[in-house]
Amino acid sequence: MRLLVTGGAGFIGSNLAKKLLADGHETVAADDFSSASWTNLTDFRGDVFTLELFKDIKPLRARGPFDVIFHQASITDTTVDDQKKMMQNNVEAFRNILDLAVEWKCRVVWASSCSIYGQGAVPMKESQPPDPLNVYAFSKLAMERLADKYRAQLAHPIVGLRYSNVYGPGEAHKGKFSSMIHQLAKQMRSGKRPRIFRAGEQKRDFVYIDDIVQANLRGMQSRTSGSFNAGAGASWSFNEVIAQLNRVLGTKLQPEFFENPYSFTQEWTQTDLTESTRHLGYVPQFDLIKGMTAYHESGKLGI
Repeated sequence: MRLLVTGGAGFIGSNLAKKLLADGHETVAADDFSSASWTNLTDFRGDVFTLELFKDIKPLRARGPFDVIFHQASITDTTVDDQKKMMQNNVEAFRNILDLAVEWKCRVVWASSCSIYGQGAVPMKESQPPDPLNVYAFSKLAMERLADKYRAQLAHPIVGLRYSNVYGPGEAHKGKFSSMIHQLAKQMRSGKRPRIFRAGEQKRDFVYIDDIVQANLRGMQSRTSGSFNAGAGASWSFNEVIAQLNRVLGTKLQPEFFENPYSFTQEWTQTDLTESTRHLGYVPQFDLIKGMTAYHESGKLGI
């Protein structure tokens, strides 16, 4: 098949593009390279091109059609408060992608986010009402509603994946917006005490990148449209993360606590995977220990 990965130079997009190419698909990676890193694609042998999705889709239309679009491109910085910029880059760009999907009669698998749940009940279920706490989360909710509106026009199912806290090789370019696992490991590698929010008992559903790639592959084969959770289905506190990092790095560093400067962060995230297992066949293969070990063995943990 001929496949397009938008955000193809980003963390998730580059891992997905390389997997699709390895599986024998003709794979094209598209990115505006505003925040992604070319270093993620140095070992990618497929076609790479630059575009800004919300401004002009003519260059992309000229390269089509594609059988499947994996739409990973978006602003992922949850602290961005420029509402216009967020909505243009996330929602309007997605609208352009959906217009092309209608034209090409192709499948769409795209990146939503568990941030739309806000401080809602845990474990988080697709059926519960959304509660976005910032404009990033709202943009993802708007994208889900847009996907619902286009569903009847599309020739194939459209699948949104509500990512939880993804970590793994290929995220280093994100800096302070990389996973807490990567940030803490980087501090600890330099001999510094890992800094976390006071008490360190905030819990996150940390999901390894290989499981997110698996979720996208499952989405490509789905017969059901909708938005589904893509996480580990479990949660770990920051204190537990530091304990595991000490194990894999061979360190004995104690955390340094500080006050959380943000009012819109979630205290506890954990996905319920009942629906994604039922409709996509998605079952994560990495718990925190296995995922962190794989990350360390890749030579890229905290580097």
